[in-house]
Amino acid sequence: MTDQDIRPDGTVAFLPHRLNRHPVVVRGLTADELWICTGLSSVLGLAAGVPLAIALATIAVAPTAIVLAVAVGVFAGGGALRRLKRGRPDTWLYRQLQWRVALRQPLLAPFIGGHALITRSGRWSTRRSTAP
Repeated sequence: MTDQDIRPDGTVAFLPHRLNRHPVVVRGLTADELWICTGLSSVLGLAAGVPLAIALATIAVAPTAIVLAVAVGVFAGGGALRRLKRGRPDTWLYRQLQWRVALRQPLLAPFIGGHALITRSGRWSTRRSTAP
């Protein structure tokens, strides 16, 4: 920090713009995104592993399917989310999810804050008339 960065009252004149960002943990995913990706992958692995465990008559297939699904989900999901988020604001992913839920599941929208989003599509008018 240089002398130009410190104000006369001793406070800092600027804050780094990355100060409040969540740190990247694995493959471009933040901690919250990693938990979501891991949770969805494990549910898919459980859904695939239980029928396989029943068909093969061994319980060990279910946890193995969950672990494999999480590994593939984090690897594939991390790459896909990194490409989706590239060049967009930090909150883009969360707003996109809110918007999709608000459009497709309107009853769930108030629980995630989606009711506050503008979901109207069409032409907007200012309702101004031309002067005579």
